Amino acid sequence: MTESLRALLLRQDNDYRPITSRFEAENRHRWHEAGATPTRPCASVVIPAYNVAYCLPAVLDALSVQTHTPEIIVVDDGSTDGTADIARRHTCVDQVIRLPEHRGAATARNVGAVAASQNTVVFMDADMVIPPYVIADLAARADDAAVLLGFRHNVAHGTPLPDTPDIYEDHRVRWRPPVGTPLLYSGIVLDEPIDGWPLEHTRDLIDLGYGRTYYDWDLPRMVVTALLAVPRHAFFEVGGFDPEFGRLGWGMEDTHLGAKLIAAGLVVIPVRQAAGFHLDPPDAAALWQSKLASWPATLRYYRSLLEAPPPQRSALFTAETLRFLSRCEVNR
Repeated sequence: MTESLRALLLRQDNDYRPITSRFEAENRHRWHEAGATPTRPCASVVIPAYNVAYCLPAVLDALSVQTHTPEIIVVDDGSTDGTADIARRHTCVDQVIRLPEHRGAATARNVGAVAASQNTVVFMDADMVIPPYVIADLAARADDAAVLLGFRHNVAHGTPLPDTPDIYEDHRVRWRPPVGTPLLYSGIVLDEPIDGWPLEHTRDLIDLGYGRTYYDWDLPRMVVTALLAVPRHAFFEVGGFDPEFGRLGWGMEDTHLGAKLIAAGLVVIPVRQAAGFHLDPPDAAALWQSKLASWPATLRYYRSLLEAPPPQRSALFTAETLRFLSRCEVNR
C-alpha cells in the first residue's frame, strides 16, 4: 500500500447507521439508552497506570461492581508509588503487569492488549471512575467494524463526585475554544467566541467522515483513550499504539490509533451514556503545563505519520510486544 494515511482518511465515510440500526432492531434497545445486556463474551479492560495511587482504589472499586464482569488488566508503567501494590491487592484485577521501566501509556496499552483474552478491548485511563452499567453497554454494542467512544467529566481533586457524570463536561460534546490564539490541533485562530457542540453539529460524528473537520476537530481526534472500546483484531492489524509518542511526551498516540483504524475501514460511534468521572491529580495545573510543553513535538510527529502509508506490521507488532511482555513482571 503506497497511499498516505491522510489520503486514506479522505476516502472513508463515518456513516455507522447500519450498525446502530441493527443493534436497536435486534435488542429492542436504543443505542444511547443505558442498560443493554451483552450477548457476546465480555470485554477486556486495559488500564495503563503510572503513579496513580491517589485515585486507583476508586477506579478499581467502580470496576468491581459493574453489571457485567470484564477481564481487568492493570499495566503498571514503572510507578514509584504504591500503584502496583494497590492493583495486586484488589480482588477485581485479573492481571497486574509491571513494566521494567517507565515507557509511556502507548507501550503500556500495547502490552495490556496483547495479554487480553477477549475480542473487545476497552482502554480506560487509571483516573476514570465509571458507573456500573458502562462496561456492559460497551460490550453489548461492540462490533468488529466499529470504534466506540465513551466520555469523561473532569472532577477537581478533593471534590465530591456528583451523582451522575455529565457528558456536556467533555470538550467533544460542549466546546468553548479560546479567541485570538491558535487552536492546539489545527492552528486556526477564532476572531470571536463560538458556542461549540461538536457531537450535535456533526450528527454524532457522521459528518466528520471523508476527512472533514469541525473547527479544531476531525474524526481521529475524537478518538480518546480515556474510555474507548476497540475490536482486538483490528487493534493488532493496524499495529497498536506507536510507542514513539511515549518517548516524545504527551498526546496524539490515541489520535494516531484512531486515524489508522479509520483508514482501515472502521467507523467511530459515540456511546453517550458511557461516561465516567475523570479524577484530577493534586497537582493538576502543573501536570497540564508539563503535558502542553511536549504537545508540539507529538503533534509534529503525528503530522509526519499522516504523510506516510500506514504501517503493515500486525505480525511484527505482536511479536515485538510479546517479547517485551516476557521482560515484565506478571501477577495473576
